[in-house]
Amino acid sequence: MKKLLASLLLTFGCASLAQAFGLPELSAQLGKAPVVRGGFIQEKHLRALPQPLTSKGHFVLAKQNGLLWLLQTPLQQDYRIDAKGIARRDANGWQALPEKNAGAEQNRLFLAVLQGDSSGLQRDFDLQLQGEAGNWQLKLVPKSLLLKQIFNEIDITGGALVNTIELKETQGDSTVLRMLDSQAATALTDAEQHDFAD
Repeated sequence: MKKLLASLLLTFGCASLAQAFGLPELSAQLGKAPVVRGGFIQEKHLRALPQPLTSKGHFVLAKQNGLLWLLQTPLQQDYRIDAKGIARRDANGWQALPEKNAGAEQNRLFLAVLQGDSSGLQRDFDLQLQGEAGNWQLKLVPKSLLLKQIFNEIDITGGALVNTIELKETQGDSTVLRMLDSQAATALTDAEQHDFAD
């Protein structure tokens, strides 16, 4: 009888632990590392084209600084997304981009998702989380009128870090972003610090 009770308690204990993974836990998990680096493949699926437009590059996400989004193919272009907004690097350094467009909204969204900022996301989306710490799915359904005009929904999957982000647009196009070989780190390199400080 004691063994039965012990196994029941263990079963219920494990079940309650499994159910304890919610938005606060996801935010804490994604926000744990000071720096995350990795590669990405972005596929833009347009209704008018038979094949997706594919771009590849690397990213650096710094909890205290923002996001460096470094496109390498099909063209080289560097972006920085931080609290001041979005900037693109040209021959003269970092140049601020206009704030009020769909691309700006999408980039801000990437930053919030990768940083695990669920409170920021909850202002604009209804969040539906399923799964557990090692394998979760998060669906974002837009609440604001502006975002409803752009997105039907956004689906995100991950484990310790974000694995994929799929943006389903109202006009039928979609963007799939795959994060590759993401690694947590404790500090920025000198070059990365310079890029954020510029």
